[in-house]
Amino acid sequence: MKLRIGHLSTLYHTSMLLMAEKNILRKSGINPEWRLFGTGPAILRAFETQDIDLAYMGLPPAIIGINNGLAIKCIAGGHMEGTVLSGRSSFIGYPEKKSLADIFMQLQGLKIGVPGIGSIHDVILKDCLDRFSLPGKISVINFSWADQVMEAFVKEQVSAVIGTPALSVAVKKFSDGRMLYPPAMLWPNNPSYGILANSRMLEAARPLAEQFLVCHEEASVFLMEKTDEASQIISDYLGFIDKEFALDVLMVSPKYCSMLSGPYIDATMQFVRIMKKLGYIKREILSEEIFDKSLISNTHPSKAHYEDY
Repeated sequence: MKLRIGHLSTLYHTSMLLMAEKNILRKSGINPEWRLFGTGPAILRAFETQDIDLAYMGLPPAIIGINNGLAIKCIAGGHMEGTVLSGRSSFIGYPEKKSLADIFMQLQGLKIGVPGIGSIHDVILKDCLDRFSLPGKISVINFSWADQVMEAFVKEQVSAVIGTPALSVAVKKFSDGRMLYPPAMLWPNNPSYGILANSRMLEAARPLAEQFLVCHEEASVFLMEKTDEASQIISDYLGFIDKEFALDVLMVSPKYCSMLSGPYIDATMQFVRIMKKLGYIKREILSEEIFDKSLISNTHPSKAHYEDY
């Protein structure tokens, strides 16, 4: 059966393995139609026009969509702690500086590049600036595509960046930069992405969505247990990165699973409170408005394995 799936260009999403290893979905009778988007907000627009059935995306954009009346639900997890703060090697980062506030203080008067407004990276950054009383003291430059963030760093248009593990690895390998603060400490257990489904999909094609989650979990386990092999597959599929780069990305924050675990959901609800405070949403969205655990409970009855390997 045909399944229209929105995805991002993120190396550690299971979409990369499922696109590269086509038989994983085909053996389950799924005929995927993959559609690439630059950011989560762009995926929301595709949901609004009913151009996709499922999507890989961060939870903050999904929360904004739900706040605006979009009928979507998160039906599975995928990865935790996928946001990394990086900058010039001249800055002092962790562990030399233990305090995240002290690290941000170095950036006063400078510019930080981050993906689009409403992305998970944008919300984490804005929350940090708010907590450390730095709004206006550090300029935030939002980019519609994640690749543009790296380009701005290379051209020295920004002094620091906040984004995916791939961005952090690229900063280190190609532009004499460094990770300034580890993702596990920046916002513990944050849900870097999940699988979102529209209401029509959940009403009319639940067995198809459930079968996709079986494949999603299979790919998640592969990323955890066979990381070296997975990095080679991803490298070969993309063609413009080597295995070493892919492996470095997969190992920045190796917390992969399809389960909607307690910590994953709790961190999401923390996002809800912060997003309301920042003015991104008008009210505190309830957990049951965001999550539908019924499918993943069937396909992943055992405990979550985000930190098992």
